[in-house]
Amino acid sequence: MTRKETLLMLLNQAYSNGFEFRRWFLANFSTDWPGADEAVSLLSTDSRFYALVFSHDFARAFWKKGAQMNFIVPAATYSRMNGKGEVVTINRKPFTRRTIKADVWKYHLRQMALSEDPIRYLKRFLPTQEDLQTHLSDSQSLSAVS
Repeated sequence: MTRKETLLMLLNQAYSNGFEFRRWFLANFSTDWPGADEAVSLLSTDSRFYALVFSHDFARAFWKKGAQMNFIVPAATYSRMNGKGEVVTINRKPFTRRTIKADVWKYHLRQMALSEDPIRYLKRFLPTQEDLQTHLSDSQSLSAVS
């Protein structure tokens, strides 16, 4: 999948949550609107996409407050002190989170900044083909019941 295709998918997710790409582009990138396809092409060249993916407006829309979104929180290992003053190592298994909190976009911006590839980080939150298949089969089974 090309960077342009990925950006289009990310923009679709944010647009469905209220992000206005044209307004953002005109305010932050250029004073002329070349059209959606050309604007995404411009952003996908070099490292210009960073302006979009680290934008607060984009992040607020992408991780919409209280939205149902499935994503996997990776495994983590860290040390902490227990009640006896001993250092213990905590190993957390990866788990799936389904709903997100009101200001979660701030957390995800920090995590994305720490990651090696922000686009790869964002792709974790896009619905996969499996999710779409599950959603379609659920809606078909519900319509059969009605």
